[in-house]
Amino acid sequence: MTKLDESTIIKIFQTELGNKEFVSEDVEIFNLGKIRIVAKTDTLVESTDIPSKMRLEDAARKSIAACVSDFAAKGIKPEYGIISVNLPKNISRSKIIDVAKGFKKASTEYGITILGGDTNAGKEIVFNISIFGNSNKIVTRKGSKNGDLIFVTGPFGYTTVGLDLLLGKIKEKGKFAEKAIKSVTNPKPKISFGLKNKKYFSSSMDSSDGLSTTLNEMSKQSKKKFIINNIPVRKDLEKYAKSHKLNLIALVFHGGEEYEFVFTVPQKYKKIIKKSANLLKTPIIEIGQVTSGKGVFVKEEKNYINLRDLGWKHFG
Repeated sequence: MTKLDESTIIKIFQTELGNKEFVSEDVEIFNLGKIRIVAKTDTLVESTDIPSKMRLEDAARKSIAACVSDFAAKGIKPEYGIISVNLPKNISRSKIIDVAKGFKKASTEYGITILGGDTNAGKEIVFNISIFGNSNKIVTRKGSKNGDLIFVTGPFGYTTVGLDLLLGKIKEKGKFAEKAIKSVTNPKPKISFGLKNKKYFSSSMDSSDGLSTTLNEMSKQSKKKFIINNIPVRKDLEKYAKSHKLNLIALVFHGGEEYEFVFTVPQKYKKIIKKSANLLKTPIIEIGQVTSGKGVFVKEEKNYINLRDLGWKHFG
């Protein structure tokens, strides 16, 4: 039997549900009377998304933060949420309290009112989060134009190392290890920056499935070539990669779980968004430029190499 990948499975659902012309975005949009509703749902599964060394409070908070990250990329304020949980029958009271604390922490942090949800019993912990807001306009994944600048809202690569540390695949101590682990357990979507600057973005997309996935999807939808001439990486990660003989391109572009976002802006807005980033203490990094053509190309030493989409794939 042929193994189905995620895109094939999605296409089957789209066809059966009569939505063949569906264009992938970070959120869903629909009208409820005269109100334009923006919605997002995301699922966190214990066996694939929660390393054994990760606290349940952090996992619960992260499940909400994952949805907030998509709202940040679209420039939408999250307002309401619904939470469904699947829990093992023998789960302890203390663990349930930890989960509840994590949900409360995230909802307070991002100003989300939790309306309710559903509970079920099963073999493992599963959190399904839906959040809602309203807006007449979102920033789409397409829309970049020739000459637009490409930015990201933070450095990449720490999550790959952090996940390996949490899974016990590698051993490392010190500030760098703590920083890498925290990047996995405590992501910080840049919601304030997205809300304040959405009017300057020509396109934008959440990067949680990996930077190479995000860049390729935005390039494809905009029908433009993305040239990356500045790898968004900090010196400490470069040093770590070099000392451990790791591929820096793979660490930065293919890891995923960053919950940052990629955005493009016309050059005339560069000073405005940089000033805003400084005021909001958002570490935006200019990584490249949009040109005519197709595909994503990254500068490695003196040459430009085609950056394939090798980010996270469910069912991969």
